[in-house]
Amino acid sequence: MYRAARRYSIVVATLAAPLLLGSAAQAAGSTADGRVRISTAYELPGDRVYPEGIAADPSTGDLYIGSYEGGAVFKATPGQRVAKEFLPARGDGRSQALGLEVDRARRLWVVDRLTGVAVYDIPSQRLLARFTVTGQGARLVNDMAITPDGTAYITDSRRTVVYRVTPAELAKASEQGGETPLTPAFDLTTVVEPHGPDTITLNGIVAEPSGRYLLTVDMTGGDLYRIGLPSGTIDKVALHGGDIATGDGMELQNGTLWAAHPIKDANAISRWRIGSDGRTARMTRRITDQALQTPTTLLRKHGRLYVVRSQFDKGGPTGPGIPQLPFTIASVRGI
Repeated sequence: MYRAARRYSIVVATLAAPLLLGSAAQAAGSTADGRVRISTAYELPGDRVYPEGIAADPSTGDLYIGSYEGGAVFKATPGQRVAKEFLPARGDGRSQALGLEVDRARRLWVVDRLTGVAVYDIPSQRLLARFTVTGQGARLVNDMAITPDGTAYITDSRRTVVYRVTPAELAKASEQGGETPLTPAFDLTTVVEPHGPDTITLNGIVAEPSGRYLLTVDMTGGDLYRIGLPSGTIDKVALHGGDIATGDGMELQNGTLWAAHPIKDANAISRWRIGSDGRTARMTRRITDQALQTPTTLLRKHGRLYVVRSQFDKGGPTGPGIPQLPFTIASVRGI
């Protein structure tokens, strides 16, 4: 998420088919041990937040967290335990705030699963532009990544496409106002393994730091795909040591990829070593721990992972029950 900071990625009740991790992935899995330390970094106000996405402002170190329930965005400031509301719930027509990113110009990009993406100026909190999905077909606008040239790429988990917003398109949309259609840049429907109807496919997406390629995960099929830039060449990444089934939000730094796994009580984070050309990935570690509380996405900063504890399975979109309050962001060290 992110990367201009992370990631959505969403788990919804319509993913009803059981998702099973491959035997190799299970063999590689491990429960968090003494070398992995999980604690609470930030608390979020509200009793129905169900956080989903997270992004970091590199200029200030502030974190922005999106809410699945109502679309509020919270701002977590280093040194302050409790985050504060930055954008109100249901503001500017948002119903959810999933994938989030902060670009170099300090603009906050907020994904709404049904409508598209809204872009805000952080200092003024002003809405700059809205990019919307056209057509009446099913859609689930999900996660996003921003490349060094300022281009944003956004996954649609129902249509199995990746949308693109260039800096020129953002400038034009900001100048003209109103809504601008989201334009599909890459269609992976003929590449991704066939699944049943209404299946969530493309979810988390990250950009290689120099902008050579994107990586996006098919959370149902457990595959990782490389999209070459600017060519658009699409390749399935050769995975070693397991698959990436139930993969949601991801983070890529210095050749290491981290992925959150929230579905079917996974409560896991996997770590992968990415080949120099982005065409291979080897699982180097996987931890599972109930303290992750259904992690939807994550970002890495100062040697630790900040993990979104969605609690989607506690009265949220994927299960009954009552969430543990307050909703929180975890700090994970050692992976």
